[in-house]
Amino acid sequence: MATSSPIDVDLLIVGAGPTGLFAAYYAGFRDLKVAIVDSLPEAGGQVTAMYPEKMIFDVAGFPAVLGRDLIKALVEQADQFKPQYLLGKQAHELSEMDGRFEARLHDETVVRAGAVLITAGIGEFTPRPLPAGDGWLGRGVVHFVPELAVHKDQDVVVVGGGDSAFDWVLALHPIAASVKLVHRRAKFRAMPATVRQVEELGVPIITDAQVIELRGDADGLREVEISVKRDGADEPMVLPAQTVVAALGFTADLGPIESWGLELDHRAVTVDTTMKTVRDRIYAAGDVAQYPGKVKLIATGFGEAATAVNNIAVALNPDAHLFPGHSSNL
Repeated sequence: MATSSPIDVDLLIVGAGPTGLFAAYYAGFRDLKVAIVDSLPEAGGQVTAMYPEKMIFDVAGFPAVLGRDLIKALVEQADQFKPQYLLGKQAHELSEMDGRFEARLHDETVVRAGAVLITAGIGEFTPRPLPAGDGWLGRGVVHFVPELAVHKDQDVVVVGGGDSAFDWVLALHPIAASVKLVHRRAKFRAMPATVRQVEELGVPIITDAQVIELRGDADGLREVEISVKRDGADEPMVLPAQTVVAALGFTADLGPIESWGLELDHRAVTVDTTMKTVRDRIYAAGDVAQYPGKVKLIATGFGEAATAVNNIAVALNPDAHLFPGHSSNL
C-alpha cells in the first residue's frame, strides 16, 4: 500500500545491499535523515538473495564471515540512526523540482530527498537457466542455496565453473551425502585458490560435460544424466542427485535507473572521484559505480559509500566539513 503523504529525507539510498547499509550508517553519522529503497523484500541485496549461507573472505577485519551474519551486523550498525526502510519496492521515476528530487516507487509511494545515492549493485538479476532443467525449477533444481541444512544427506550436483559454483561445493561438502561438480569446459572462471580447495577435498570434478536430462518421480529429482566428451566421443554418465545447483551466472538489468539521465558504462553508472554522477547531487557507490581502475569488492563499496556520503553532506550544506573526523574521536 502506498504511503499517503510524501516521505521527506535528506538522502535517498537506492539499494539495501552491504554498500547501501553502510552508507545509511555513515549518513546517520553525518546527521542526515535517510530512506533506503530496495525491490527485494529483505535488506542485504545479493548477499541475502543469493548466498546468505556462504562464507565471505574479503571483508577487512573478518578472516571469514557468514553472509547472513555480515548483513545482520550491517543492519544493526545502520539502525543506530533509524533509517526508513522501503523494502519490496522499486524506484521507478526520478524527477527534480525546486532543488529536490522526487522518487516515485512502483506502489506510488513518493520520496523527496535533497540527494540520491545509488547502491543498486548489478541491479535486478535473473539467473541463467539450465537448458535440461526445464520444469524442474523448485522440484530439484535451484540457483542459490539459502539454507544449507535443507540439503543434509542429499546427493548434490553443482553445474558451473565460476566462483559461485565452487563456493557452493565448498559450502555443501560438509553437509551433503555427496557433491559433484559438472562443467562444460576443462578451464574454470573461478579463482585458482578456490579450485585447489575443491580438488584437495577430493570432490569429483567432471569437465567437458553437459547435463542432458534430469529424471525423477512425484517425490522429486532422483538422477542426472550427463554427456561427457572423451577422445572425441560423447559418453553418457548417470549421477544420483536430489538437488542440482545451476550456478551458471545471471543476467543483470539496472531497470528504471537507466532512464534517470546518467552516464552508463556496461550496465554501471559512471562516477568521478567524489562518487558523483553526471547529475548534481546524484551519487553512486558499490558494484553499480564505474571509474577507471574499479575493483568490485564489498570492501571497495564500503570506502566508496563513505566518500559519497561525505561529499553529499557538503553538497547539501556547503558549510559542512568534507571530513568529519574519525568516529573513534567522538
